[in-house]
Amino acid sequence: MSVAPSPATADATLVSRLMKRWPQIAQRMFDAGLGASTELPQGHFTAEVLPAIYACGRAVLQAIDEQREFTRAEVTVFVAPVAERHAEDRFPLGILIDAIHDSAQSVLAEAAAIAAPVEISDLVEVCARLLDLLKNINNTVVETYTEVEQSIYNAEREARRELCSALLRGQHADEQAARADIPLAERYTVLGIHIQSDNQPTSVADLLARRRIRILHRTLDALSNGTALATFDGSVGIALLPAYSEKPDPTRHLGLADELAKQFGASAHIAECAAVPRAGVPDAAEEVAELASLARRLGRPTGVYHLDDLLLEYQLTRPGHARDRLAQRITPLLDNPHLLETLEAHLYHGSDRKAAGARLHVHPNTFSYRLRRIAELTGIDPTDPTNSRLLAAALTIHRMYHAPDQKRAAAVHAPADEARTH
Repeated sequence: MSVAPSPATADATLVSRLMKRWPQIAQRMFDAGLGASTELPQGHFTAEVLPAIYACGRAVLQAIDEQREFTRAEVTVFVAPVAERHAEDRFPLGILIDAIHDSAQSVLAEAAAIAAPVEISDLVEVCARLLDLLKNINNTVVETYTEVEQSIYNAEREARRELCSALLRGQHADEQAARADIPLAERYTVLGIHIQSDNQPTSVADLLARRRIRILHRTLDALSNGTALATFDGSVGIALLPAYSEKPDPTRHLGLADELAKQFGASAHIAECAAVPRAGVPDAAEEVAELASLARRLGRPTGVYHLDDLLLEYQLTRPGHARDRLAQRITPLLDNPHLLETLEAHLYHGSDRKAAGARLHVHPNTFSYRLRRIAELTGIDPTDPTNSRLLAAALTIHRMYHAPDQKRAAAVHAPADEARTH
């Protein structure tokens, strides 16, 4: 196609004007397609789809400008990887096709809006080429979905999941290892994984979970040369990474939690037990699962944790009569969320009541009054060092089992009896 300059457009052809505006057009195409087609969190597809739209569209316009065909093979390079990831996530094919067509309508409208009346023949040619592109995209997407559904990759992933489950149960796993085509290791680094979950409609939650599972497997495979094993439901799981030394590098996985948090857009807590003999994997898995859960429920930041990092908290939360008795020590404070906040601030700042009061935005006199109320209600003086440690332990247990209730109660309780202390 020869797109000659027209009086209305000076030396800028229709195609060149489209190329100049392409970053903005690509964004509007995305917004009109996948960006508006589901209830998924905003930006869910941006990192994967928007760059593909931009790159593919620009390549097509370049081909039109050079008066050459944009081949099916070229389309496949841009489209197939994105379609494959959507297929692995089991993203509904019908919704994806609808989104592609909405995007196509958007770019056709853009072309029509900027075309001058004398460029009608050029506009028809551009639209015809874009419709050919749409046909090739649809065919590529459908074929990719079919290939993924029939791929042996899914069978291999299921075999790896079965191998992981067998090791976690302490079973002989030679048969599962053969099916997964992965040699058994004598030792494994065991990871407990907890990813923050948001309340989502069931269909959306399922899609998010499948996407997270895909990302986790890809990330772990990069760490282990494709030998990682994992059972993961999108929020909670256990991963086994072969360890070829009894003293592995303790820093090897320190960045894993941050990487997953970035990719998932949610906090990630990982507990690690390194170089565990194969027979010890079930016990280690139970331990890291509890440690990861403990780190999350205690409000610790995203990171990789070991038993030594949470040693006291882990022991305090062991089930038993002593734990329950300890938790009861602050039961009188449960109806007074402001007193629990005061106790937390006191334990954090120690004897610095001015700093503790500032943390809660209350006068030091008010803070001192609250400490006296804690002593009256519990029979334990928080200003005494020994009692302070006792209350700290009780508060740790409370955070594990009652913290959400405390936060809800804080919204409806007010420390009305403090006004006289100012």
